[in-house]
Amino acid sequence: MKTHNSFEERFEFNGTAKTLSLVFIVIGVLAIALGFIFGGEHVQRTYSNLLLMSYYFVCVCTAGVFFCAYQYVAQAGWSAAFIRIPQAFAKVLPIASLILIVIVTFGLFTTHKVVEHGKEEVVPYLYAHWATHGLTIPGSENFDPIIFGKKAFLNIPFFYGMLVVLLGAYSYFGWALAKCSENEDSVGGMSNYDKSFKLSCIFLVIFGFTFPIFAFGVIMSLEAHWFSTMFGWYNLAAMHVSGLAIIALVMIYLQKKGYFTWLHIDHLHSMGKLIFGFSIFWTYVWFAQFFLTWYANIPEESVYFYIRWEPEYKFWFWLNIAMNFLAPLLMLMSRDAKRVTNRMMWACIILVAGHWLDYYIMIMPGTVKEHRGFGVEEIGIFLGFAGLFTYLMLNALSKFNSLVPKKHPFLEESLHHHI
Repeated sequence: MKTHNSFEERFEFNGTAKTLSLVFIVIGVLAIALGFIFGGEHVQRTYSNLLLMSYYFVCVCTAGVFFCAYQYVAQAGWSAAFIRIPQAFAKVLPIASLILIVIVTFGLFTTHKVVEHGKEEVVPYLYAHWATHGLTIPGSENFDPIIFGKKAFLNIPFFYGMLVVLLGAYSYFGWALAKCSENEDSVGGMSNYDKSFKLSCIFLVIFGFTFPIFAFGVIMSLEAHWFSTMFGWYNLAAMHVSGLAIIALVMIYLQKKGYFTWLHIDHLHSMGKLIFGFSIFWTYVWFAQFFLTWYANIPEESVYFYIRWEPEYKFWFWLNIAMNFLAPLLMLMSRDAKRVTNRMMWACIILVAGHWLDYYIMIMPGTVKEHRGFGVEEIGIFLGFAGLFTYLMLNALSKFNSLVPKKHPFLEESLHHHI
């Protein structure tokens, strides 16, 4: 590209990024295979890590739809010049959703034997707290009155219906927003922008009411005796921060490769402000959920945190706070810090790893029980999904006719963004 005003350039997905993403996918497949081959506890860890990474995958792609939607609703101009990046995230969401549904299906319908309270039981690898046979059948030896009281929500038909409907809706809105933006490049005018605005308004209403339900079902129900009305917003904050961090990393990577030369440090600064602000919001919700068990006098809910204070998890429990609160606080608070590319890059890398640990702390104590270090399953499956996301996202980005929405009504504002 010769000048910052030449917007015909397309992204070419080749070279090191493509090779490494494929290598990481192979590593992930091998890690999954080894987890099943080793058997025993490794199978449970494999299922738990598959759930963790497929949920993380969906959340990051959904964050792309969410970012696009609130930019349209706010009629924000500063983000127009790089809106193709979150649109690429949105295009990958249907595949991520399908992967999550497949993993959940295998985890629900594949069983193993465990010893609970001195007796052997046959339970599924995922959602054993509510999907084990007999829990909602009065008179059964497995009958659980708490789960019986929640059976309207915690049952397989509702669970699948929730997953399919919500992920289908999020995927549709992501596809529609990207399609309107591409059509806008062809026909110009305001019709596609106006349609994007309306779609975004509808999406944000649906998303705001339903994402907590999605988080309740996929993650909170792993420990179905416990509940928190703040859990959905806690997950929403985690989803948003991790998505913003990855968008910023992609921006930095592509600029270093010679793309998006029309972007400048003020765009990164604005991303840094969003990342910093929502990291503080994540911390607020985390602390409120944690502290609620004490100041609201709900001792029956303290078991959730008690198990995370056991020696196996306690260090990781507090490291989670250090990575997701202290790191952005210390690295991104000042104006100048957000304008240093390498500092922003490292802060985002820490947040991506930190929210992986955040999801790890949400999922593992309710499935694996005891932490035994990070092994083949954790590292390999993380790399596999990282490679899969990178491959699919960059491939989707390469399908756009241009890296900038040439006829976006606020493009000039974005090109001259200054703070």
